[in-house]
Order: sequence, then structure tokens, then C-alpha cells
Amino acid sequence: MLLPNGVKAAGGPPLWEAGLLGFSASQNAYPGASERTQKTLVLPWLIYRGPFLRADRGSVGLRAVRTPEFELDLGFAAALGASSEKVQARSGMPDLGLLLEAGPKLRWNLAEQGALRWRADLPLRAVFDASDSMKMRGWSLEPALQLEHRGETWMSSWSVAALLGNRRLADTFYGVAPVYATVERPAYEARAGLIAWRANLAVSRALAKDWRVFGFTRLESLGGAANRASPLVQRHSGVSFGIGLSWSGWRSDQSAAD
Repeated sequence: MLLPNGVKAAGGPPLWEAGLLGFSASQNAYPGASERTQKTLVLPWLIYRGPFLRADRGSVGLRAVRTPEFELDLGFAAALGASSEKVQARSGMPDLGLLLEAGPKLRWNLAEQGALRWRADLPLRAVFDASDSMKMRGWSLEPALQLEHRGETWMSSWSVAALLGNRRLADTFYGVAPVYATVERPAYEARAGLIAWRANLAVSRALAKDWRVFGFTRLESLGGAANRASPLVQRHSGVSFGIGLSWSGWRSDQSAAD
């Protein structure tokens, strides 16, 4: 999802920006679920564009490598939790908590022409359950090819990606321990591999000096997924979407170096 960019200072974007971010999102409870989960949140946000310390568009931490072709930094992602009481296929099983992901992200800048930029991302993330004392739930790898457009008013990005997970992460979504097995839901041991294919679109538009509206949608397919045979897979495709509004009330007078 594109994070707010604020208004550019003279000579380039400001070194830092801060404000409030409100958004509402809806997604399948997990890839392959029939039921959906929705959240509406208002959060503070911060962008910092230092030469080494970065917090911008889903990346935060030390930028270990930066060349015209490659960047290496720390990336983040999240997935909404879901109560098993509201997901029929998981009735009586543990809830799916709010999953937070963090890990190194390698970015390869493939080509740039005017406002258009092609790039490939390779994020490797550890997955933690924020609803269960940050217990680790496994590892994800999500290679993606992305086309990004940055204009003065509009920004957008289109991408295709493959979400892969180790056995522990796959078991979080698709495993059925014998103690939770029923006649309709036999025991199942999840396997590592492809979780889902993803196609993403994100757009944002500046409304005024301090305001920006943004939205996103994601299509998922379980074609060829490693755990399509799990009794917890009820659908082989799904869609997520969301919309939000950001306010950048504070920004630095100093411009970022890049």
C-alpha cells in the first residue's frame, strides 16, 4: 500500500514528515478463506528520509546498501487477524491473530523513464503474532515485480507477486492438528511452498497542502498453492481493498538528500 508522501519542500521532499493516517480495509480472513475481516484505524505516522536511516513507504531502519541499481533495507508488512468464531472452517480452532512481518528487503531498480519506474523487490520477513505476545509464526518470502508512477499530484503502483511461506507459517493458516479434527475437517499437516499469487494496485492523490487520499486493491489466487488440499481452503481466489486519508501537519524545512 502507498503511504502518504506529503508536499515537497524546495529542492526535493522534506527530510521528515509527521501526521495522522486513517484507513479502512477489508480482506479475506486468510488466503483461501470464505469469510472476510474488516478494520478501521486512525494512527500517527512518520516519514524520515535520511541518507542511512529511513522510514518511508513500508521500509524502516538502516539502509545498508544503496546504488543506482540496488537498495537493501528493512521492510515491514501486516495482515489483519480473524476470530475463529467468525470463520466457519476454523470453528473451535485458535484465532488468527494480527500478524506483523519484518525483515530485509532487496530492491533492484530495473529501469526508469520520466515518472515511470520498473523495479523488482525481494523481501524476506519473519512473521510474528501481535495477539499472542509476538510469538513467531514462521517466515515469508514475497518476490514482486512493480511498475510505479510518481507525479506531482497522483502516484500509483502496479505489481505482481508470489507469496511463499515455510512450513510453520503455512501451518498457521492451513494446518489442522488431530485435536481439532472433525468429520467435516480432517487432520491436515501443512507444507512449505507457495501460499498465493498476488496482483496489487495502489493509488494516492494530493488533495491540498496537507491532505492526501489513497486506496488499494489486491487480487489473490491459490492456483498451484502448496496447501490447496487443506480443509481450511474454501475458495481459490479472493480480493482485498481499502481506502484512507492522511494529514501531514508537520514537516522539516530541510530537504532530503535523495
